[in-house]
Amino acid sequence: MSDKSKAEEQQKQEIEVESAEDQVLDAAEQVEVANEDFEPELDSESLQQEVTALRAEVQLEREKALRVAAEAENVRRRAAQEVEKARNFALEKFAGELLAVIDNLERALQTIDREDSAQANLAEGIDMTHKGFIQTIEKFGLEVVNPEGQPFNPQQHEAMGMQENADLPPNTVMHVMQKGYLLNGRLLRPAMVMVSRAAS
Repeated sequence: MSDKSKAEEQQKQEIEVESAEDQVLDAAEQVEVANEDFEPELDSESLQQEVTALRAEVQLEREKALRVAAEAENVRRRAAQEVEKARNFALEKFAGELLAVIDNLERALQTIDREDSAQANLAEGIDMTHKGFIQTIEKFGLEVVNPEGQPFNPQQHEAMGMQENADLPPNTVMHVMQKGYLLNGRLLRPAMVMVSRAAS
């Protein structure tokens, strides 16, 4: 065999060896990938443990969702209460300023001599104005506290003094010096009153 034939034969064998090596490497890689993808079969106990763990996780997520929903409902309810409170008491300062006007109208009615015909007409006009004013403010939640003859209530009345009175039970409002007012059920101004006490 000539040197040239020997060289060609050797080159051919080297190519075959390289090809065989490549095939071996490819096969090894495929085995490796197959091993990575392969999951051994789980026995029933392992599956049961996994199912239990997943159920616990689902329950935990459900509880979280319920807590979030409850918190959202609480926030919504608090916001609605704040809006309601703001609406009910937005007029508080304005209504407080109007009380002086009402007091002045009532004082004017007390000082007028109704026996005098000229003053009687004036009294009638002031009285109509006063009643109309009271009716208007009542539409906006203002209530008059006029507790004469009622038991003394320290949450709505302010005692200016006490007097002995045998005709009334103790702690009864004998006289109202200045009417009180509520705005949507909340005290705007206490009634200033004189309270009875037992005779000594």
